Amino acid sequence: MGAFAVDPAFAAGSAALGRLSLCEARLQLDARYPWIILIPARPGLVELIDLTTEDRLQLLAELALADAAVRAMGAALGRPVEKINVGALGNITRQLHVHVVGRRADDDAWPGPVWGAGPPRTYAPADLARVEAVAARMLRG
Repeated sequence: MGAFAVDPAFAAGSAALGRLSLCEARLQLDARYPWIILIPARPGLVELIDLTTEDRLQLLAELALADAAVRAMGAALGRPVEKINVGALGNITRQLHVHVVGRRADDDAWPGPVWGAGPPRTYAPADLARVEAVAARMLRG
């Protein structure tokens, strides 16, 4: 198995937030939702079950950090998160990754899934800087 690398598909729609113990954390670049993607930094992973027991436990710990970060991002933008959606689909990008998405009853896709609910909205530069800073701080624990 080769070295770990983030699938290039993530570069088009997300920005690196930093590296946690297990995962590369990325900000999904869609201003409609506070959204973090966690990508376990192990080569060749496709399914959650592909992680070792220890790495599965670490992923849960990092999911808790991402949850707190997503909630803080929503608050920083004046749109408090009402519900967190967590999903590991991988139907298009097979590399194991987990989405942590903050949802509100008034968001563009509610109550359905965020995928396919219209085109992403670009962050205003000041908002992008704010959510990146808040997320990076919260992900440090």
